[in-house]
Amino acid sequence: MVLSRRYFKLIPLIPIKNMESIRESDGDSLGEMESLASDPDSEFEALFESGRQRKRPVPVPVPKQPLKKLRRRASVTPISSPSPSQGTPEQASLPGPVRIWKKAQAIRAEDIYAAIRSGKSATVTIVDEWIDSYKQDREAGLLVFVNFITQCCGCKGVVTREMFDKMQHAEIINVLTKDFSEESVHYPLSSLGPQWKRFRTGLCELMQVLVFSCQNSLLYDDYLFSSLLDLLTGLSDSQVRAFRHTSTLLAMKMISAVVEVGVSVGTQLQTAQRRFDAESSKSPQDQATQRLEELQAAIKELLEHREDVRSLINAAMRGVFVHRYRDCVPDLRAVCIQELGLWLRTDPESFLKDGYLKYLGWTLFDKQSVVRLQCVRALQALYQERDFLGRLEFFTNRFKERMLTMVFDKEPDVASEAVNLLLLIQQFSEEGLQEEECAHVYTLVFAAHRGLAAAAGCFLYHKLKTLVVREEQAKAMRPREAFFNVLITFFLQSECHDHGAYLVDSLWTVAGLELRDWETMTSILLQDFEHGQGLSNQEEGALLELLLCTVRRAAQAIPPVGRVQGKRMLSMKDKKIQIQDKRRLSSHFMPLMPQLLDKYSADVDNVSLLLQIPLYFDLETYSSAKRLEKYLDLLLIQLCSVVEKHTDSSVLEACACLACALCSDAYTFSARADRAFSQLLDLLAECFNSYFDEVLQGTADEEDVYSASMALKRIAAFSSARDLKSCELFEPCMQLLKSGVESPIFEKELMVPALKYVSFQLMWDKVRVLSSTPTEAEVLRLKQAVRSFYSVSQRCLSSGQAEIRDQAFVLLCDLLLVFSARSVRSQPALDTLALPPAGPLRSEMAAYLIDFIFTDDPQDVPPDADEEQEKKMMAALQHKRNLLAGYCKLVIYGVLDLSAATDVFKNYFKYYRDFGDIIKETLRRSRQINTVQSAKTVCLCLQQLFSEVVSTGSSKEELGRIRDLAKKLALSFGIDLLRIRKALVCLHTDGIRFALRDHEEVPGQPPNLSFLEVLSEFSFKLIHEDRTQLAAFLKAKCPAAAPCWPPVRMYLRSLEGRASARPREEELQGEGEGEVEGEELTAYRRDSLRSHSTSSVAKRRRTSQQGTRTPARTTPTLETHSLHPSLLDLLSSPQRGGVGLDSSSIHSNLPTPPFSSTVVAGIEGTRPTSEGEEEEEEEEEGVRSTPLSEEEFSSRPWMRKVRSKVHRQSSHSLPSPAPRQSPPDLEAHLTLLSLIEEDQSEEEPQIEEFDSSDSSYTLPSNRQTSSNVLDDLFD
Repeated sequence: MVLSRRYFKLIPLIPIKNMESIRESDGDSLGEMESLASDPDSEFEALFESGRQRKRPVPVPVPKQPLKKLRRRASVTPISSPSPSQGTPEQASLPGPVRIWKKAQAIRAEDIYAAIRSGKSATVTIVDEWIDSYKQDREAGLLVFVNFITQCCGCKGVVTREMFDKMQHAEIINVLTKDFSEESVHYPLSSLGPQWKRFRTGLCELMQVLVFSCQNSLLYDDYLFSSLLDLLTGLSDSQVRAFRHTSTLLAMKMISAVVEVGVSVGTQLQTAQRRFDAESSKSPQDQATQRLEELQAAIKELLEHREDVRSLINAAMRGVFVHRYRDCVPDLRAVCIQELGLWLRTDPESFLKDGYLKYLGWTLFDKQSVVRLQCVRALQALYQERDFLGRLEFFTNRFKERMLTMVFDKEPDVASEAVNLLLLIQQFSEEGLQEEECAHVYTLVFAAHRGLAAAAGCFLYHKLKTLVVREEQAKAMRPREAFFNVLITFFLQSECHDHGAYLVDSLWTVAGLELRDWETMTSILLQDFEHGQGLSNQEEGALLELLLCTVRRAAQAIPPVGRVQGKRMLSMKDKKIQIQDKRRLSSHFMPLMPQLLDKYSADVDNVSLLLQIPLYFDLETYSSAKRLEKYLDLLLIQLCSVVEKHTDSSVLEACACLACALCSDAYTFSARADRAFSQLLDLLAECFNSYFDEVLQGTADEEDVYSASMALKRIAAFSSARDLKSCELFEPCMQLLKSGVESPIFEKELMVPALKYVSFQLMWDKVRVLSSTPTEAEVLRLKQAVRSFYSVSQRCLSSGQAEIRDQAFVLLCDLLLVFSARSVRSQPALDTLALPPAGPLRSEMAAYLIDFIFTDDPQDVPPDADEEQEKKMMAALQHKRNLLAGYCKLVIYGVLDLSAATDVFKNYFKYYRDFGDIIKETLRRSRQINTVQSAKTVCLCLQQLFSEVVSTGSSKEELGRIRDLAKKLALSFGIDLLRIRKALVCLHTDGIRFALRDHEEVPGQPPNLSFLEVLSEFSFKLIHEDRTQLAAFLKAKCPAAAPCWPPVRMYLRSLEGRASARPREEELQGEGEGEVEGEELTAYRRDSLRSHSTSSVAKRRRTSQQGTRTPARTTPTLETHSLHPSLLDLLSSPQRGGVGLDSSSIHSNLPTPPFSSTVVAGIEGTRPTSEGEEEEEEEEEGVRSTPLSEEEFSSRPWMRKVRSKVHRQSSHSLPSPAPRQSPPDLEAHLTLLSLIEEDQSEEEPQIEEFDSSDSSYTLPSNRQTSSNVLDDLFD
């Protein structure tokens, strides 16, 4: 469309509701003119010929709150509109009175700022009032806007008219910088809260509305916007962050609006040129000369407008963007990249070129996640447009490798968006992604972060759908059957068979309908494998695992453990869906469960999975539907048959859990189920009693011993879920245990189930005592039984069979908690049941800890170890962690004194890799109990180690190890120096007394004097007053010659300095961990900022430190035995007279899903990040103002190739995840940071590089648990 300058003058400037209303308003809007111009049948051409006709003004709605409304009423004269007979037809058509403002008071900067900050005034009204003021006096109006920008920066200074007339913008900025007196470090754009968020939105809207309101006139006057851009460019180069941030945001928003105006001008130019060509192609006699002249003048004017727009954009790019997209403030870089993405999408003809795309490619390596996030989102918007794919081909080839590595970004939000970006590339680009490139994304379905896992699940689902089509055509299957076949193949190839719950949860959002298709899954399971049809044994096991996970996910309606933080509250919609799913799965599985159990009853793994499915039924359905009662009887028959067939612990525990659920008093059929299991248990008890006498006398043969042990094992499994006092096996089992510890003639097959049965029965006795009013004889009998079990278990701790002593230690930890003083605190009458461990038992448990847990030096899994050997080593380590966690809970819950933790704290440094998280949590909880006593315990453990070293002959190496331990223990005290002040003083005084012990009796240096070197590692935590007092305390305790002794001098130096003193030979680089004190950090930042202010234009490149940070092993759930939740609830519920223990002290054997973490599957053991490393501060860089090259991408290769990975492919090219053989690649986090290299011909901008070594999104592992597991363990 073409408009002449004369026609532009006929268009009135009217208030608009928002930015888009300029194009949408009736009649007067430019958008309507474009639509009229594009319509060949319209009468738009008449507008060019009849310039004398004026368009009728359209009634404009009153803004929601006109600015300075009351003030204007006093300064204007309202004049009523003439009657229809008087005046022009246009005036006659105006509805109602019209106010004509003769002379209004000029708007002030404070008014604009207050209106934007409040958010209650219409932005269009504010802009219109300012434009009116600007038209009356453009210098005064521009000065108002300059002061408004100054206020938005948080500056109290004011630009006067004299300054504005006589000074350049650079001089004005210097004056404002000198007078910048902020009350705090925050300015409007950096302030938090909803009010300031609205302010930011209103400020951006103001700038955009200003551009749109001036797009027909003031945008091209070569004064207003050029002056504003000049000012904003100067402010964006200021050393004051508030100036730089605010001006950059305003400049970028202004250019974004200018780009839209430029697109509109280009569209008008094309329309005018097309009409001019059409008119010129006519014969001379048919041509309208006046029309050609008007069109030619309009084309010339639009060309000038386009050049003006381009000049503004180029000035902003060179003056603001190329400097601020690499600013030290992440928000500035994010704003620049966000607006650049908008420009690329709005005006692809001008911006979608390699010269602009390179900024997005470079920013993919930014160190701050907010910048990388905006960059990835900008690329997503580009890849969604199919028309842009051809122009993005070179960019994709250049930066695809970087985009692949970003799926392992340390920030989960960035990684999730990177996965979505790769999905767009896979869907819309012709080449897509290679299979080995997709393998990087597949593994993320097992990630701990649910958003990232869901994005990876969506990626995997779209890939699986393409393979389903091939599967349908190749094997003539139904779509759902083909889907499950492909999913099973992927699950098997992923080698993460313990993490099916995470795979299901990742696919739940996008493939919920398929995963809820239990009819198809059960039909596949009930098929027989004949003539190559059906599933193999391995595939059936995988499908059963997925089936159980889908049932659990539908019934619980919550993500698996580790993927949700805190307690998630379900919405009403989710609850409704949950109830519907539970009813549907119950009605479907109840008739089929006996058939499934009958088919898979011989397989241990499969039947264990099947027995868990009924736990998620709506069991009341058995009573509500008569037709389902027969299926309940069949289920009970199959369940008893499984108990008789199997002796595996997992199967028996699953049967016990299901039996407890079916025998619950909440259901009417509970009597029928109780009768069936009682008959089964009576048969088992009778079988055991028939062989007991012979077994006890040692005359039974191997077959009789085996029968008795298997019967007792089945009974022990059910004793965790039911009170089996009626079986009357407590005394026989106690006799068996006493005989076994006196003469080790019994094997573990008899001793272990006997230990379990006796301990569980003691717990059930405690439940009966708490829930009733027992007699003194009953309490005394229970007390004697517990003491007897303590004695037997204590002797079992020194047994030569590992399973017997480990089981005894586990059960001791549980019973000591159940019969602790805290368990009877609510019932003083039962104080006699508080049975703490005696001294010999405590000593025996501490010796067990040293002999069987802290045994060998921690070692890595051998690189040449096979899979079976690796699994055994990891299982042994997991078992040790469970045992250590049980002992630490005794300390935390007060069963053992804090001094009993010295044997644990001694090994904090040596075994930090294997048990560091457990010991660290124990330290933290011990400080919560008693800070001073905890510090004394830490000092005691160091004294014990030092005494051992002195007794065996001290050496510098051994003393250095003790100092390393002290250094790590000092870091565990935290950074709140005032809270730990008293504890540290006590630690130092105890240490000084120990170091100077016997100095009066021994001539020369005391034997323990070197302990002061160890004690100096805690000095940096002391405040100044305590340092002085401790120095005086040391001098008072020391003899006259003590100041000359080296350990004393070192300790005094540590009290004088701000950090712990070290020997000169140990003050080299590479020392362990450290912390920066608050005052030091403040001085450090002050010096850093001062150096930035003096050399802000210096070109610097930050070198990212290449290192691996792997979280420490976190504490597992203490799976000590198969105690059922029914017993646990009775023991833990205070309302029911329980002992007040939580679920972490005694756990049921309901299978707990493996905890997802950020460690690669295929278990590695890297040293966890130390506390000091976690507290490192990032040094802030100054503004880097390196000249930018305007050339295109360099032709040199910038990226290293990703190491190829070998992984298995199925017959139909099934997507397989990253193989197990290459977890170091994932652990290394694909550190491909050197994308941009120095080149002599092209100087590329220095960008803060992204350190991907901190990224850790990998497979969940049974060894690694989330941090909330530690809370569950110790709470």
